Amino acid sequence: MKGIVSFILILSLMVCPGIANARDNTTHTGMPPLVDSLRVKHPLDFCGERVPIDNQDVRERLDREMLLALWNRPQVILWIKRSNRHLPVIEKMLKDNNMPDDLKYITLIESALRPHVGSAKGAIGFWQFTEGTGIKYGLRIDPDIDERRNVFASTRAAIRCLKEFHKAFGSWTLAAAAFNMGKEGLQTEILAQNTDDYYQLYLPLQTQWYVLRIIAAKRIMTNPGMYGFHLMKDDLYPPLKYDRITLECTERIPIQIIAEATKTHFKVVKDLNPEIRGYYLNKGNYTISVPKGTSKRFHSQYKKLLKRWMAQKGKYIYVVKKGDNLFIIADRFGVPLPALFLWNNLKTDELLRPGDRLVIYPNTKKKP
Repeated sequence: MKGIVSFILILSLMVCPGIANARDNTTHTGMPPLVDSLRVKHPLDFCGERVPIDNQDVRERLDREMLLALWNRPQVILWIKRSNRHLPVIEKMLKDNNMPDDLKYITLIESALRPHVGSAKGAIGFWQFTEGTGIKYGLRIDPDIDERRNVFASTRAAIRCLKEFHKAFGSWTLAAAAFNMGKEGLQTEILAQNTDDYYQLYLPLQTQWYVLRIIAAKRIMTNPGMYGFHLMKDDLYPPLKYDRITLECTERIPIQIIAEATKTHFKVVKDLNPEIRGYYLNKGNYTISVPKGTSKRFHSQYKKLLKRWMAQKGKYIYVVKKGDNLFIIADRFGVPLPALFLWNNLKTDELLRPGDRLVIYPNTKKKP
């Protein structure tokens, strides 16, 4: 029995080395003890509005969010590294609209600054808009483009939304709460409980924690070194460098042409424009990002490549014959079945008829 107790004690010290250094200011890893990280040494505010930290319930909620954030150290490191890439854009847009800078921290807890992240409720992008709410605040969301993934467009929508909520409630704290649970839901709770003090409202638990989660992110990001995050400038992800161009598509064109016109890869174009869905741009006008320094010659290069592509496209037309189906055609030409859907903008339940025309590009990667 004594041997088992000793083994458990040794194991606990290995897993939780801070236990051995509980009286020190920092652990041997340079991380401050979690208890020290919870101590508030100065007044707190959110968007200039006081956080009543002397209220025990508020203190407990803040402790919870600080502990959860600090426990997930890899996530915080990614917050810091990504913030150098995306937050300057959001900060400038908030400043240009006379909005409090603290609102930028909403993106950290909503998406961790990931453009493609989605929720079980269908919310997507930097600010986690659902489709209906995104469209309401001016975002384009259709089979071709989803602007919830675009930092510029989604931040414009968030600014419109938060301005509306601030006008309705007269408080940025309540505006943030409404951003989480909805304007009408919060208005209902205020009327039912006869108070418009966020910290005194009994709300869905997620919303009760929501603003405190933002405040926890603010505390950590304002002084990461205090919490043991010592990143160098070279550790941070560099800001994206790009030019913005307008593009008119007279027909459905492949994104690969845009990549070739800028002498880059398909992935680079997609990463610079996360709002673009799929592999093609349908007929219409677009404003897109291209690698920095490539905009000057883009349109002349694009026209040449588009002309060549259209000429080549005519060479690869297959006329569907009686007895054909997509499986047979794909096998005959040695191309993946999904490629036929992609090249021809087909739906999965679409039926072929004799005389239909399909674009089928040769498989230059076929195995011998």
